[in-house]
Amino acid sequence: MKQGLANLSLGMILMLHSVMAFADSAPATSASDAAPSSAITQGVLLVAFAVIFYFLLIRPQSKRAKEHKTLVESLQKGDEVLTTGGLVGKISRTTDSFCVLQVAEGVEVTIQRQAIAGALPKGTMKGI
Repeated sequence: MKQGLANLSLGMILMLHSVMAFADSAPATSASDAAPSSAITQGVLLVAFAVIFYFLLIRPQSKRAKEHKTLVESLQKGDEVLTTGGLVGKISRTTDSFCVLQVAEGVEVTIQRQAIAGALPKGTMKGI
């Protein structure tokens, strides 16, 4: 995904550069008209790039972080979860910053609450 975002950002930069080069190559009627027009065009393009950057990168990331925070805060005993390391287990105990997962009969693992990637539907562990 990071590779896709890097390609997307590079594509935007190249597009912005080509638009700015086209705007600079446009014939000007006089020297006094060219300077403000060029400055306004560059300002508008800079604002447009900032808006695109916000909606494509910053806003989705903050939305995902907020969803993860609500997930971690709502964890309870008996929830079946998936960790970032790939473990699937049922929460047997929780504290403020740690959860104890039962990954198999008699096998418990202590993990940080932040390491939980997602909640699974009830009964998922039986189907695995």
